Amino acid sequence: MSHHQEVSTPAWAESHPRPQFARQHWIDLCGTWQFAYDDADIGRNAGWMHDAAPFDREIIVPFPPESPASGINDTGFHPVLWYRRTFHAPQAAGELLLLHCGAIDYSAEVWVNGALVAAHQGGHTPFSADITWALRNDLPEQVIVIRAEDQAADLTQPRGKQYWEAQPSRIWYHRTSGIWQPVWLEPLPQLHFADVRWTPNAEQSRIGLQLQLNRAPQHPVHIRVHLSMHGTTLADDTYTLADAELSREIVLTPHGMLHSTRELLWSPDHPNLIDATLTLTASDGTTDTLQSYIGLRSVGVANGRFLLNDRPFYLRMVLEQGYWPASHLAAPDAAALRHEVELIKALGFNGVRIHQKVEDPRFLYWCDRLGVVVWGEMANAYVFSATAVARLTREWMEVLQRDYSHPCIIAWVPLNESWGVPNLERTPAQQEYVRSLYHLTRALDPTRPVIGNDGWENLAGDILGIHDYAPNGTMLLARYGSSEAIAHTLREVQPSFRSIVLPEYAQRGQPVMLTEFGGISYAPQAGQAWFGYGTVDSQEAYLARYEELISAILACPAIVGFCYTQLTDTVQETNGLLSETRVPKLDPAAIRAITQRPSGAVPGEVMAKLRATLLEQQRTD
Repeated sequence: MSHHQEVSTPAWAESHPRPQFARQHWIDLCGTWQFAYDDADIGRNAGWMHDAAPFDREIIVPFPPESPASGINDTGFHPVLWYRRTFHAPQAAGELLLLHCGAIDYSAEVWVNGALVAAHQGGHTPFSADITWALRNDLPEQVIVIRAEDQAADLTQPRGKQYWEAQPSRIWYHRTSGIWQPVWLEPLPQLHFADVRWTPNAEQSRIGLQLQLNRAPQHPVHIRVHLSMHGTTLADDTYTLADAELSREIVLTPHGMLHSTRELLWSPDHPNLIDATLTLTASDGTTDTLQSYIGLRSVGVANGRFLLNDRPFYLRMVLEQGYWPASHLAAPDAAALRHEVELIKALGFNGVRIHQKVEDPRFLYWCDRLGVVVWGEMANAYVFSATAVARLTREWMEVLQRDYSHPCIIAWVPLNESWGVPNLERTPAQQEYVRSLYHLTRALDPTRPVIGNDGWENLAGDILGIHDYAPNGTMLLARYGSSEAIAHTLREVQPSFRSIVLPEYAQRGQPVMLTEFGGISYAPQAGQAWFGYGTVDSQEAYLARYEELISAILACPAIVGFCYTQLTDTVQETNGLLSETRVPKLDPAAIRAITQRPSGAVPGEVMAKLRATLLEQQRTD
């Protein structure tokens, strides 16, 4: 049972588009914008950044135009999108005004009052621009214009599960083009925090702090860092800074209500968060105050086990597509993101594998706060080329920068099932690409395990992730029931007709996990459009099959974690534990009871049935 305690993060920080990098004063630009398609791509030359006339309809931001929630609901091919809205600039002498875009798929250009202020490529990562210089006092309102381009047929774009055809099919869904995460303004002093990075050192009860200012100060500034938990101060330090960067190790000193450093640790059962308030005071007296938080925890692998806070931790994850029928990759609202995390916990899972998507920071916040571990995965491209390599690598580095400080993230997965490296088994260049992504990720974040290519054709990684949609528990037990069975499976068995490991894979005792399995569909009306791994015709059959598969895995002592496919139905995939609208198909308490059984604690009758079936198969073979 979770022992979650409320933390003292201010309510205004929870509503911020980036709760781990929040300031109290910000201006939400979501809502109604003017909108126009530009199928002929004439807007730049025609000067649409200066002219309101072409904007002939309205859209609700941040919902993609393919979605019903946007008010457009057009899933056709429209590669170039234009957005326009006005705003009143806050009146404050000496302040800067920053524009933030959470995510725009795939490339974006931004103008303010006709002046180009930003350009960005990458559909899942944020960007910001100082727009102060483009503001005009002679205008009653300021004008923002955004041009987004998302070429459906360009398979070098990291696109995840967005389909390049007109209608969703198999495992792919409707596209999410243009703005799909919040857009907001932030008034800031001339000198302010540009980035903050937290590195927990649980063993020594220390927090590594790296912060960056927007520029080097002309005169030394003072940085105050106040850390607390449940109202108890853990550190209150002040530093003098003469350049743009600061790196410090902060020693935590528990006292008062906290009696030991162990009480500070973050885990799914005890999602303790350390609140952080950072204050910059410049030589002229102006200040910038930032609200953040840290989770003190360690993750790692050793002796075939995954470790959380230096103790074996069994991963019970569920696959999360992060897709809603009315809004696609965009969440319907901030409350839906919290509800999603609550549903994951209600079903008994302690973790989630975000699949082919870089999730909204507000989702990660609730995983941090409510206690759900996360595998961070990149949305992949579908071809291998110099362009595809450059695009994914650049965007992946931005993902690592944005999400480095979230305690919930316990592993990184740059590639899934050889997407973007279709000839990995035979092509040295593709193999070097996978290795390079693994080593690059480890270089930028040595604190977390990395899986270079999850699912099959494992080539470089700290965890051996296997995708196996075996139709029954007996087959899973036969393949993974012992170390000897796993060794045989790695040599001889090819789930999905793919080799699990390549000959170049250096086996050094990595933990073995089934990182995709199951995929059971209870959907009597699924029809021929459904793509999945087996259908049952009743709730009773569904629960029995789920129990059989989970029990088989829990009976495999060398398997130390799993990820069940999947949390929700998604378009034609009707293999969710929940419907598309997040309605449970089975009693959540029954699913939770099965999901949370201790490893090895399989009911006798279930185990007896599995072993009897396995022995019968072995005699037949």
